[in-house]
Amino acid sequence: MRKGVVKSKIQNTDCIRGMACIDDACVDLVVTDPPFAIGFGPARANYNRTGSRVIKGYAEIRPEDYYEFTRSWMSGAYRVLKESGSMYVFSGWNNLGDILGALDDVGFVTVNHIVWKYQFGVVTRRKFVTSHYHCLYVCKNDKKRRFYPFARFGAKERTPDGRSAHYGDKEDVWDIKREYWSGDIKTPTKLPRKLVEKILQYSSEPGDLVLDPFLGSGQVAVISKIMKRRYLGFEIVPEYFGFAKERIDSGRYRIRS
Repeated sequence: MRKGVVKSKIQNTDCIRGMACIDDACVDLVVTDPPFAIGFGPARANYNRTGSRVIKGYAEIRPEDYYEFTRSWMSGAYRVLKESGSMYVFSGWNNLGDILGALDDVGFVTVNHIVWKYQFGVVTRRKFVTSHYHCLYVCKNDKKRRFYPFARFGAKERTPDGRSAHYGDKEDVWDIKREYWSGDIKTPTKLPRKLVEKILQYSSEPGDLVLDPFLGSGQVAVISKIMKRRYLGFEIVPEYFGFAKERIDSGRYRIRS
């Protein structure tokens, strides 16, 4: 039986339960930033932000449960992803071992290990400041995986100093600043718009279906909508889901407090 076109939607539900209701091999791209499992304190004024503007309710995972949790949601993502599709998973260094192990155990093929360099890491006294995030770019079938190498810069396009523009843009260390949402409502964490746009440009086309199992503020869905992609997202925290829905329904990227 021929599958119908999946319409864009987000749901206030657990992603494992939500993905169980999606047909096999219907998703073109997965982009997600799972919970940290590091005892993250989102109620604090993290990164010098005004605490009253940060939505509470961050759902954390116990470190001892992290591998099984990761393997469970990745199994769902693997099932719903097309053979031609890709997945980008963000992770801090603390649980990177569990992320890598689960990816291998589920059957994903690693394409790149991207390092995202950002500003204002947490100040330290007894170790070096962590100011990067890992991004695992993986797929189901590397021979069928789609990638658009000149989606952002032409093959012959040059930088002002004469270098290949597309080569530099495709290097696996990305220096992209975190966004300041001064005076606006926000969740404790979110991926920068420029980072999500870059992923969508290289690994999807307009009309493709983009899934974020851990929707949070709705960043991936919001940007997918702006870039003419269809989107699916699941968020277990009602306050975050409501915030994401308001952003999508209103068409406003930022919501004033």
